[in-house]
Amino acid sequence: MSFIPLSFMGFCTMSTMLTMVIQRTHILMTLLALEAMILNLLIIALLSSSMSTMTSLFLVMIMLTFGACEAALGLACLVKMTRAFGNDNISSSYLSSC
Repeated sequence: MSFIPLSFMGFCTMSTMLTMVIQRTHILMTLLALEAMILNLLIIALLSSSMSTMTSLFLVMIMLTFGACEAALGLACLVKMTRAFGNDNISSSYLSSC
């Protein structure tokens, strides 16, 4: 079956959601928690699907690609925000400046 129980993976996903809620003032911590959640969901998809089909492997590769694109976009926004405002606090930015 699987080496890692799915209840543990659910716990990891819930803990990353809790981290996103608690650390919502800094965008870097939010991005790290979001990336951890994507990787947890990727591991759940790997363990729950049968690895013999090419469709499940293709789905996992698409999820991994979207996770990498999300990380690159988030880091680009973080760099722009740090250059514009001098820090990564969400409260120091405002929506009309983007």
